[in-house]
Amino acid sequence: MEDAKIAVETGVAVDGLDIVIGTSPQLMEHSHGKSMDYIRETALDVIRFVQSKGLEVRFSSEDSFRSDLVDLLNIYSAVDKIGVNRVGIADTIGVADPRQVYDLVRTLRGCVRSDIETHMHNDTGCAIANSFCALQAGATHVDTSVLGIGERNGITPLGGFVARMLTHDRDYVKSKYDLTKLKPLEDLVANAVEINIPFNNYVTGFCAFTHKAGIHAKAILANPTTYEIIDPKDFGMSRYVHFASRLTGWNAIKSRVSQLGLDMTDSQIKQCTTRIKAMADVRHLAIEDTDAIINAFYENLYAEKGVEKPLLDDLTASEKNKVAQKVAELSTEPEAQQLDHVVEQQTEIMATNGVNNCEAVKSINGEVTTAT
Repeated sequence: MEDAKIAVETGVAVDGLDIVIGTSPQLMEHSHGKSMDYIRETALDVIRFVQSKGLEVRFSSEDSFRSDLVDLLNIYSAVDKIGVNRVGIADTIGVADPRQVYDLVRTLRGCVRSDIETHMHNDTGCAIANSFCALQAGATHVDTSVLGIGERNGITPLGGFVARMLTHDRDYVKSKYDLTKLKPLEDLVANAVEINIPFNNYVTGFCAFTHKAGIHAKAILANPTTYEIIDPKDFGMSRYVHFASRLTGWNAIKSRVSQLGLDMTDSQIKQCTTRIKAMADVRHLAIEDTDAIINAFYENLYAEKGVEKPLLDDLTASEKNKVAQKVAELSTEPEAQQLDHVVEQQTEIMATNGVNNCEAVKSINGEVTTAT
C-alpha cells in the first residue's frame, strides 16, 4: 500500500498503476514470503485505493504458469468484481508453451470482464508464439519491447510479433501500423544501448530477406512468395539474392548477367557459374569480384585463343593454381564436358549473329520461335 501511495502522490501526471506480485509457490516462499490470502486481501485494498484517486489499475500475478490455477482464478475473479481495468498474466521465466497459454487465457476469459494483458519471456524461445496464442484465446493486450530487450533473454520482440500478426491479417495490420518505422526504431534503440541488430533478427536482420542457395534463388526470382511469407516492401526493406558464393545457382547468375546488360545463353551462364563457384572455393568473393568474373568470362567467349584475360586481376599464383585445379576437377564430369561442347557451338552461333545479340540468345535458349 505504501508504494501505491507514493506512486500516486509523486506529483507527475499518473494515468494508472500496475500492481504485480508473485503467486507461484517459489516466489511466495523465497521472494516476498506472503500467503495467497494475504496477497488477495492486499490486492483488493490497493486497487480500491487507486480507484479512489480516479486512476486506472491493472493487477497481474507474477510467474503465473507455475502458480496454482484455482488460486489464480480466485484472485482474478475477486479483483474483477471490484472493477479492476485489466488483469495480467506473466510467464516470468519463459516456461509456458503455446497450448498452456491458450488454455489459461481462454479459461480466464470466461471468468473476468476486464481486459487481459500478457507478458511473455523468451527463455525457451516461445514468447512470440505464446503472445499470439494469447490473443487468439481472448487476450486484449500484449507486452512487447524493441528487439525483445528485457531481463535475461527478454520478452516478446515487437518486430517479430508484428510480423506474426501480419501473416495472419495483413490488411488490418497495415491499416493500423506504419511498418516502415520498425527499422529506424530498432536502429535507434540498438545505438542507444550499444548493441548490434542480430544478423537473423525478425524482418530487419541482415539475412531476413537474403537468398543464397541455388534452388531458393531460382524460385525467388520466379515468384517471391515461394520462399517469403512477408513482402519486404511492407517494412521498407528490400530483397537480396546472394550470388557471390560457392552455393550460388545459375539462375541467380543469370539475373545478374541481365542486370549487367550482357546477353549470354543459359549454357554459357552455367559454365560461368561453375567458374564463380570454383573461385568462391578459393577466396571470399565480393559483389564486385563476381561482376568482374562475369565480365571477364563474357569477353573471353569472343577473345582469340591464348589472349583470354584472367577472371580476376589480383589473383596470386597460388590462387590461380587452386582455381585451375577446381575447374579441372569440375571439367572431368561428363555433364561439364558436354556443357563445354555446347558453349563452344553456341558461341560460334553468337559470333555469327553479332556479339550481345539478344534475339539470338533467346532463340538458343528456346525462349522465342525463330522464323523458318
